[in-house]
Amino acid sequence: MRPQDIAILLKIIALKRVNWQLKDISNALHISISEVSESLNRSQFAGLLDFYKKRVNRNALAEFLEHGIKYVFPQAPGALVRGVATAHSHPYLKKYFSSSQHYVWADRNGETLGQAIEPLYEGQLKAVKEDPDYYKMMALVDVIRVGKVREINVANKELKHIILNEPSG
Repeated sequence: MRPQDIAILLKIIALKRVNWQLKDISNALHISISEVSESLNRSQFAGLLDFYKKRVNRNALAEFLEHGIKYVFPQAPGALVRGVATAHSHPYLKKYFSSSQHYVWADRNGETLGQAIEPLYEGQLKAVKEDPDYYKMMALVDVIRVGKVREINVANKELKHIILNEPSG
């Protein structure tokens, strides 16, 4: 698995439909079509996609995010930079947490000053700016990667709700 594999699976869920094409994912995530294709192969092999590489195995993905992502793609907050709020600093998560410490994906045009978190892949900033639902999911993943126990529990609950309760087609 590679970090962008998680981003691609979450984007498929964010699309809320089954009849997507490789170019849809490629354009939405700013990743080449060949990278998307290779990622889908890896995800199918890992049991996170069905045989036809169209439907996400939502239970397996939720389980992987809850128990594996922080070990497979760990992250330590870095330097103080301007950027786009992520993890518990995401606007949606402010209803659960109040903190003077902020986490961001570095972006010189960002509105938040906080510790830098590396995005899962290079085009992630562009993609989250174009899709609020996707942005929320990626920020929740970052909570699991860098958060404290209470924050991680909330993020897991929210991600499970999104992943398991969305219509599958």
